[in-house]
Amino acid sequence: MIEFRNLTKRYVTNGKVKTVVNGLSLHIAEKRSLGLLGRNGAGKSTLLRMIAGSSEPTEGEIISQGLVSWPVGFAGSFHGDLTGLQNCRFVARIYGVDTDELVDFAEEFCDIGQHFRLPLRTYSSGMRSRLAFAISMGIQFDIYLVDEITAVGDASFRQNADKLFKARTQNVGAVVCSHSMAQVRNLCDCGLVLNEGEAWFHDNVDDAIAHHQENMARLAAK
Repeated sequence: MIEFRNLTKRYVTNGKVKTVVNGLSLHIAEKRSLGLLGRNGAGKSTLLRMIAGSSEPTEGEIISQGLVSWPVGFAGSFHGDLTGLQNCRFVARIYGVDTDELVDFAEEFCDIGQHFRLPLRTYSSGMRSRLAFAISMGIQFDIYLVDEITAVGDASFRQNADKLFKARTQNVGAVVCSHSMAQVRNLCDCGLVLNEGEAWFHDNVDDAIAHHQENMARLAAK
């Protein structure tokens, strides 16, 4: 469950005030998968970070129930001098899950070979994201947050990542930020459209996608 209570987020960029959302009040029930839609710069990732707790709202609050993941695929908090294996063990201890089980799962799924036992600073951005995705999926969260993760890797990895994510979210909630409408339609059942500081919730994801595409068409016509 996620509830937004009079949520407002503003920040200053290039001397101008940017409003992401203004007075958003919304209740997302348990086991719903919410797609965040909007053009580049609309504030999708900012809203995701607020749900994760890594960014504070200007006004209002976000209430969540259960264990919330970090943005799936985000490796920014991993230690570059530690190996993938060591980072995995560290995360397992933080979340109180079986260390060996998480290591075995992550190593097999991310499929980065010997790099799993090399320092993270030697990884490409794609390998970092694959490792972060695998570690995220190896922990049973109540709400998964996703920011474009399954766009990395080859077609086989993206297919496996989508399949695994959909299986994980059968009985839990999720918030998905993606530019791929096919992915949003595949992974989500409802949507929130962000545009110029306003937010519109659609109980049906197809309606949300249609709304977003109309916004993009109007923007292209200007």
